Amino acid sequence: MTPVEKEIIRRKLAVIVENLKALEPIKGMDREEYIGDVYKRKATERLLQELIEAAIDINTHIIVQTVNAVPDDYYGSFIKAGELKIIPVGLAEKLAPSTGLRNRLVHEYDLIEHSMVLEAVIMAEELYSEYVKEIEDYLSGKS
Repeated sequence: MTPVEKEIIRRKLAVIVENLKALEPIKGMDREEYIGDVYKRKATERLLQELIEAAIDINTHIIVQTVNAVPDDYYGSFIKAGELKIIPVGLAEKLAPSTGLRNRLVHEYDLIEHSMVLEAVIMAEELYSEYVKEIEDYLSGKS
């Protein structure tokens, strides 16, 4: 992978890290407080959407560079990343369903279950923090 390609991936990783930091105050909110604050809900939804999309972009970029094939779908980008040992298979399997949340956030705003989004913030902190570390390890040849 060229230095330019690594830089593209690291810019996407920075989006994930920045969005995870921006989501930190949301983790401490209770359900009622979260649901009652439309601005925090919308900000949370957008931050989650962006960080999931950044990971999908990273997966796709590395997969195309590795096997010269585009993943079948967003979910498959995580599964393929696991199969190719870009990230651990277990992590890939845990992250892949977040693409469904991304799709709901993008396409079905009126059908969003706010409690599910609030729970996703906690999941994102744990799993996407690990994802960032694994991708950095991959880029530096530690994987």
